Amino acid sequence: MPPRFRTRRTNAPSRYPPSESSDWRTGGGLTHALAMTPRVKICCIGSVEEAQLAIRHGAAALGLVSKTPGGPGAISDSLIAEIADSVPPPVATFLLTSLQSVEAIVAQQRRCRTNTVQLCDRLLHGSYAELRLALPGIGLVQLVQMTDEASISEALGVAIHVDALLLDSGNPAPAVKGVAGTGSTHNWRMSQRIAARSLKPVFLAGGLREENVAQAIGEVAPFGLDVSTGVRTAGRLDEAKLRGFFAAVTADLAAEARRL
Repeated sequence: MPPRFRTRRTNAPSRYPPSESSDWRTGGGLTHALAMTPRVKICCIGSVEEAQLAIRHGAAALGLVSKTPGGPGAISDSLIAEIADSVPPPVATFLLTSLQSVEAIVAQQRRCRTNTVQLCDRLLHGSYAELRLALPGIGLVQLVQMTDEASISEALGVAIHVDALLLDSGNPAPAVKGVAGTGSTHNWRMSQRIAARSLKPVFLAGGLREENVAQAIGEVAPFGLDVSTGVRTAGRLDEAKLRGFFAAVTADLAAEARRL
């Protein structure tokens, strides 16, 4: 089953429940705090072993970067399919693609067999409606590069067509576009404005690490977090950094729960 994205109508954090069967809306104390914890997507997964390591530490989604767009962490479609096939539900598998035609995106998703497609560029040939019709049950997430005020309008405009937004810090210039692993943050105030107004879930990406993720959550209140370089050493997933990152994500919420 594809991931289910819940809408949000206020600037309070909008979160996934811990499970479909738990009473996540009415729980108190630690249960309530954990229900509010943002989902974490670990990007640039390069092997089945990395996927399993990320999942063991709490990843709710995995980012699989295809050769198009390329860049850091890019792997072949066949390896993406192998990793996606190894991932148990309800963990989401995101195919990162910069293809810009419905026909090409559909063909790639069918090769890769992920349950979510992350569009890393604008859709130029065909429509979101056609993409949905061709890929029933597959989640659609649009990446928006956060560069200036125009990015806010772009994000809010495209939100009606997709299941979620992912706000990243990459450079949108075609010759140097980065879709993951930039290691740099952006103006979180812009992302907060989108998260507060969007009826669709918002994932925050760009330069997140153990040292700043609590601040990012406090300032933006994102639905989810996307991290790559912040949990890697020399390009490989670092178990100690994974542990520290997830601890930082939950630390403030757990402290709040103890005060309830």
